[in-house]
Amino acid sequence: MARCDECGVDENMPYQCRRCGRTFCADHRLPENHDCPGLDDWNDPGGVFDSGFDDSVDGGGRTSTAKGMVDKLTGTGGPLGYFRGNMAYTMLALMWVTFILQWLVILVGGGGLHQTLFVLRPAFPEYVWTWVTSVFAHSPTNFFHIVFNSMVIFFFGPLVERYIGSKKFALLFVGSGVLAGLSQTALTIFETTVTPATPGVLGASGAALAIMGVLTILNPKLKVLIYFIIPAPIWLLTLVTAAVSVFFIGSGQAGGGGIAHGAHLVGLIVGLAYGQYIKQTQNIRTQNRFRLGGGGPGGGMGGPGRGRF
Repeated sequence: MARCDECGVDENMPYQCRRCGRTFCADHRLPENHDCPGLDDWNDPGGVFDSGFDDSVDGGGRTSTAKGMVDKLTGTGGPLGYFRGNMAYTMLALMWVTFILQWLVILVGGGGLHQTLFVLRPAFPEYVWTWVTSVFAHSPTNFFHIVFNSMVIFFFGPLVERYIGSKKFALLFVGSGVLAGLSQTALTIFETTVTPATPGVLGASGAALAIMGVLTILNPKLKVLIYFIIPAPIWLLTLVTAAVSVFFIGSGQAGGGGIAHGAHLVGLIVGLAYGQYIKQTQNIRTQNRFRLGGGGPGGGMGGPGRGRF
């Protein structure tokens, strides 16, 4: 017996959508009945269904063949099928792989090479690769940095991905992380005199808070356990997080305490804005999909003077 991801009803003979990989009852098995993210990628040139066997339909055959190959690779049973519906866990895995690589780079090339490859520094914003690598990298000397971000992404990430789809989730994660890092860098440049020794930023907190922001809009009463002890609605946690960030930024300490408060606030704002957008433009028929538990279908170097987020 399985539970329908759309309405939450228990189903003895569930259906699994080939495009999004989620599980549904008979009433919601069709893509249009569960707002399948795959509908956005539907290839129907000129309103004519293209089977993929006829290349005479506005050149649609070749496109459909390519799309069909992608579907076979990423669909249920395909070699890359895990990534469809499990992008949150994929991003989580990339964080830990990057964490291991950081230590290898430090051992082989030292802290200077580590900063060049992974840390988004105000003195070197032209190192564009660090815009992305800094999102997945974390402080090697503060293990709780990556652990805390991992917990937020592990519990909240799949809830958001179930609704917006794997592709949009990946864009939200990377895009919000990059914007958060660049915003923190801009604040640092504004507040201080930048030198090569000026601390940079690294970490996925901007992306994690964007995920939390989306959930705050879509299900503000979602219960969370602060420090695994104190129950509170997610909107309250979001409010407190925003208030702390605003306080430090307003006092001219966007990087106060070695924490990138500017990145936190920007990531949260991106998530809140995107959550509001999908709430207004898409039909949310149930909040069951936002309950905690379960995953998708198928289941500069940190330390003194280094900002992290």
